[in-house]
Parts: sequence; structure tokens; C-alpha cells
Amino acid sequence: MFNFFKSKKKPVESTPEVASESELPPEDTTEAAPEAMPEEVTPEIVSEAVPEVVSETIPEVEAVPIPELVNTGETQSKPKPAGFASKLRQGLSRARQNFGNQLSGLFGGGKIDEDLYEELETILLTSDTGVDATNLLLENLRKRVKRENLTDAAELKVALQDILVELLDPLARPLDTTAQTPFVIMITGVNGVGKTTSIGKLANYFKLQGKSVLLAAGDTFRAAAREQLMAWGERNDITVIAQESDSGAKSDPAAVIFDAVNSAKARRIDIVLADTAGRLTTQLHLMEEIKKVKRVIRKAIPDAPHEVLLVLDANTGQNAVTQVKAFDEALGVTGLVLTKLDGTAKGGVIAAIAGQYPVNPPALRFIGVGEGLDDLRPFDARDFVEALFD
Repeated sequence: MFNFFKSKKKPVESTPEVASESELPPEDTTEAAPEAMPEEVTPEIVSEAVPEVVSETIPEVEAVPIPELVNTGETQSKPKPAGFASKLRQGLSRARQNFGNQLSGLFGGGKIDEDLYEELETILLTSDTGVDATNLLLENLRKRVKRENLTDAAELKVALQDILVELLDPLARPLDTTAQTPFVIMITGVNGVGKTTSIGKLANYFKLQGKSVLLAAGDTFRAAAREQLMAWGERNDITVIAQESDSGAKSDPAAVIFDAVNSAKARRIDIVLADTAGRLTTQLHLMEEIKKVKRVIRKAIPDAPHEVLLVLDANTGQNAVTQVKAFDEALGVTGLVLTKLDGTAKGGVIAAIAGQYPVNPPALRFIGVGEGLDDLRPFDARDFVEALFD
């Protein structure tokens, strides 16, 4: 049913095709099989078109060699890459020209009065900051002006920067993947947000940390999704588990990811990145299908997925807040990836999300500030705010 796709280009001698359960002789199984899926969940993951989608036997490790990657098991704080600040500043140039330049004009000088606060409110709202976040920022700014006896508008720039950092800082929580092996990351989002591209960039990010990574092509509904993920696997020299291209029927995405997780367990892979099909929050039956994917992952590892990443497009503005609420209710979102910040002139959507979650907000793990392989960066509130202002 499923093939292991490997991106190494040199030929592999006598690589057998992965056999289905019915074709694999007992004596060819060289590794202990993982716990079989309980019979009562079989109807959930087996479609009528494909009667057997979950193999009880893990394919032989020798079938597709995986390069040895060194994992020290230690979490080290790595210095930011050279040019990080300039790269972020460049990626946020459109938002800075819109938001930062307006603030510079407003804070150029003059007295602090109600007219200034009204103008600031308009700038924040038109930058997709949202009503809740805007009210909170203005309230805290008024308190600071009173507490520090500020009288000149030029003094408000630094004050607003500090207050904005305080608002966004609770979202800046780095992703720790050392707690479990394999660490299963389920990646979801609506259509067109850049989900599969983000997976490719995440794979590169984790591989540079010395982690071994496996990709699961669980988006079996979009025609080009499998090929796109395989291209990213080849680019990163990472194994991809996907449905056979000539199988003639669409596979159950839960079954593909179930196989991938069990394979990662057998191969001692550090991280599994599980792609899922795009889902519209208004189509309840599609949201139920993605809930099923999460339930089936737990059949392979009871406490998985260890991270549910929701990918958001910064260009959607306030609609991103609606998506967070809908997917969080359905799946229990633990982290966010905000893409395409370089393509929007409104950088306030992060503040809007923070304003909706004054207590225990979902972590903003990564932000996308460009199209390059290394342009998906861990979110840092201070760096982001400084790059947003002139």
C-alpha cells in the first residue's frame, strides 16, 4: 500500500519493494512488529476502496537505507545566525513601511492628548491588531504615560515598543522536541496557507540541529501534495512515507500517518512531521476527518501527537484568529506557524492573536519572513517588534 521514498540519488543495490502483509513471508520479518491496531478501530482507518491500509508488520529497515544522523540528546542554546536581525527586518519591510512609518509620523513630536490616542487607535486597527489587543495596548500606554509623567509624543515610541513586547512575549515559546522519541508533530491548517512548504522548511531546520526526520504524506486529497512533499524530502535528503502513486485509489490519510509513526518507532527516528489535508473551518465533516487522524496517531503512540502545529497565512488578517479558535477547539492546538509575513503590509495579526488569549495563549513557534529554505525562523518578540518599527 505504502512505499518509502528516499531522496538519496546513488543507487541502492537490491532494494526490495515494500510488501503488503499478505505477500510478506513470516521468515522475511527481521524486526519485532509493533503493537497491532485494536480491531475495533480498523473501520476508522480502512476505506472501502482500499481494504487493507494498515499493515501490522513494519517493513524491513534494510529496504530503504537511512543516513546515520547524530543525535546527542542535549538541548543547546544556539546563537542566532549572522544577519538574523537584517533578514527579519527585510522580511517585514512592507509591514514596517505601513505600520512603522505611520507611527513615526505620529510620534514626531507634540503634546500627548486624546487626538493622538485616537490616531494611534486607527493605526493599530488598520494594521490588523484587532480590537482586544488595541484596547489593551492603549490602556497600558495611558498607564505608562501617567506613571512616568510623559508629556511629549516623541517619548511614546519606546513606551509602545516595550508594551507591545510585553503583549507578544508569552507567545514566544521555543519548541522542545527532546521529551519523546519519536516526537510526532501533526501539521494542519486551511487550504493555501503554505502548509507543505512549511513542513519542508521545518525538516531543514530540525536536520540542521542534528535530528533525524521522517515525513508523512498524509494529505491524500490534494493531487500534487504527495509529489510536493517528496520534492522537499529529496531536497533535504529525508525519507518520505506516502501512498503509492499508481495505487488507483486515494488512501486514508490516517492510515498513511499511522504507518509513518510505526516506521519511525522501528527506525528510531527523532521527529515525524505529519502533513494533513487542508480543512475549511466551516465544513464540519472535514474537521471530523482530521480529528480521526489525531485519534489514529494515538493508536501508535498513546501520548502522540506531541505537538499540533497550526499554519496560518499572515495575509488573512483577522480571519487567522477565527482559524486558531476553530482548530484549537477541534484538535487542541499547541503551536502556531505564521507564514508570508514578508507579503503583507499589516503585521499586527500576532498582536491580535495575543489579545484573544490573555491567559495561556498557543505558542507562536515559527514565523515565515521569506521564500528561502532558512526563512522560517523561531519567533522572538523583541526582535519582531524592533524589526517592525523604524
